[in-house]
Amino acid sequence: MNQPPTDPGPGRPSPVGAAPSATPESASVPDAAPDAVDAIIDQWARVRPELDTRAMEVFGRIYRLARAMGERGEKAYARYGIGRGEFDVLGTLRRAGEPYTLSPRQLSSTLMLTSGGMTGRLDKLERAGLLRRAPDPHDRRGLRVTLTDEGLALVDQAVVAGLDVQKDVLSPLDERRAAELAELLRVLLAEAEGTAQQPPRAE
Repeated sequence: MNQPPTDPGPGRPSPVGAAPSATPESASVPDAAPDAVDAIIDQWARVRPELDTRAMEVFGRIYRLARAMGERGEKAYARYGIGRGEFDVLGTLRRAGEPYTLSPRQLSSTLMLTSGGMTGRLDKLERAGLLRRAPDPHDRRGLRVTLTDEGLALVDQAVVAGLDVQKDVLSPLDERRAAELAELLRVLLAEAEGTAQQPPRAE
């Protein structure tokens, strides 16, 4: 006697003849212990039970995660004698490709720094021999910032160290969940920065 097909649940159609696959809810994900955000949400629930605090749960954890990852990243980069700010400068030059050269203005724009803040970072990195500044041959008033061989070697090592820290924290998620999280965060970031695509206006 044939058994009736298993209902995959709303929004989860199963291919004909395919074995039922694990739903996101049933996929193996480590249970996390209650955290500081849970405590805050519980306190608000007691004093203001009518509040919808879902957004607070999400962004409270995003803030704490960013802070914790910033601290871990600083420790990783410290082994190479630089901080996160200096890594960002070296990484931006490295990503530009050969000859690993940009103007201070291009660096400031990419890293959203003032010219004063950028000058301080460039001074430190130049003293360490990791980059050099030279007159721009196409602009008598401009400068070009270029990675030295030492800077190139250092940033190639530091980026691996930073990625190892990130991968370690991301390890409880499988590839599918990590990809889903990346897309969800992309949506939130676009909304926060005002770059989210707006639906077309009805005529």
